[in-house]
Amino acid sequence: MDDDRPQQLGPELGQRLSAARKGAGIGLRALARQLGVSPGLISMVENGKIAPSVSTLYAIATTLGLSFDYLFNGTDTVAGDETGAVQHESQRPTVRLDSGVRWERLTHVVRKDFEFLHVVYEVGGASCEEGALLQHGGQEFAFVLGGVLGMTIGEKTSTLRAGDAISFNAQTPHRIWNAGEEPASAIWIVLQRMFDERTV
Repeated sequence: MDDDRPQQLGPELGQRLSAARKGAGIGLRALARQLGVSPGLISMVENGKIAPSVSTLYAIATTLGLSFDYLFNGTDTVAGDETGAVQHESQRPTVRLDSGVRWERLTHVVRKDFEFLHVVYEVGGASCEEGALLQHGGQEFAFVLGGVLGMTIGEKTSTLRAGDAISFNAQTPHRIWNAGEEPASAIWIVLQRMFDERTV
């Protein structure tokens, strides 16, 4: 994936988030209140000074009704017939988060009904800060390809290795992190995320 220079979270994302927030008529303080974060954090994200965590990005996207394509490409690709369409590795819409997580969309276009992703957790990477838990709408299904993932879902903590699979209601508070000494990767499907309320 190094050759295709996946997009980093930076000024462009912040500008899109700011424009979407203003377009929805939501004030900066009001959005911060809904997300349970400080207005200063939202301001820094919108100004490209910091990259949001996975949990904060999920929450912002949900509140503003933004798709994966809009967040990372600035457009919403209309879903069409993908039958037989080959997606080469270099064509994947990809984003790397400062929290050490990389998302690669495995469909040519954004889907409102599900997300099909290749997710990589770098060493030390996590979906949210230690001690925090993420919630969002939908059902999640993951199949680990390599490395070791730690997962806390509700009150249960599990360790997943290559060949292991898991599914869970994403509204259950959860945290995912790399629990090994090499990058951990998995195939991820999230069903109906765009239609459910999500919170941090």
